[in-house]
Amino acid sequence: MSNMADHTTTMTSSKQNNKTATRKRFFESTKFIFLFIGAIIMLYPVLWMLSSSFKTNDKIFTEVGLWPSEITVNNYLQGWEGISGFTFTTFYFNSFIVVGLSILGNIIACSMAAYAFSRLDFTLKKFLFAVMLATMMLPIHVLLIPQYILFNNLDWVNTYLPLVVPKFLATDAFFIFLMVQFIRGIPRELDNAARVDGCGQVQIFTRIIFPLMTPALVTTAIFTFIWTWNDFFSQFIYLSNPEKWTVTLALRGFLDTMGESMWGDMFAMSILSLIPIFIFFIAFQKLLIEGISTTGIK
Repeated sequence: MSNMADHTTTMTSSKQNNKTATRKRFFESTKFIFLFIGAIIMLYPVLWMLSSSFKTNDKIFTEVGLWPSEITVNNYLQGWEGISGFTFTTFYFNSFIVVGLSILGNIIACSMAAYAFSRLDFTLKKFLFAVMLATMMLPIHVLLIPQYILFNNLDWVNTYLPLVVPKFLATDAFFIFLMVQFIRGIPRELDNAARVDGCGQVQIFTRIIFPLMTPALVTTAIFTFIWTWNDFFSQFIYLSNPEKWTVTLALRGFLDTMGESMWGDMFAMSILSLIPIFIFFIAFQKLLIEGISTTGIK
């Protein structure tokens, strides 16, 4: 009797396990299907833009399918010739100048400010940290007019200085907060050991803290690259000379509200403008995830 009971129990347990496994596979399959559909929806605009970059202007908005009936690369050749007498080589060079200096400024200035907030003791430290966090809640439109008046009085308009100099003054509170969270996770015993060896605050920062901040610094560099590369509003306000235009401003030049817009050329150059961001993100993806996860920001 006991053997029959054990056999029955085993069969019942096996059926329950099969049902559980079947239910799990069903939920996994359903989740995969929804994620796949969501990915297609998210990627469709990019796929449509890629397809349109190989179409002529008269077929971009008439053909419904993604696969063009007639493939042409003239959009890429004509688009690279640029506008206003300047090729996209100039526009890419300008973008890399602004992006490179912005990354350098944020890494240097924000890391120093973060070290001060996380390791140093000074008057009104908590109040100033709260004020710094409060600046993240201010919309850019509130600061636009005062900043423009200031930069105009300094004769910085139509130069890269309004886009670059603020980065060297630690104006991006988000990155300061991110680095503060990261530095707080570094044991203070390392600071104490460095002081025993005769290091001051500058040496502790440059020799101990800064090298250990690599994930947070890479995270800052990636976000700065993406946000600065895609920035249109600030660059549109301060850069009016086509010779100083960045890629985002040059793309706008293909649109003509009074005449015929060069949609094919614009889509072709838009696809090329995504390549630097894609390469930069893929190259530092692991460090980006590590930097975000170790700072406690989910």
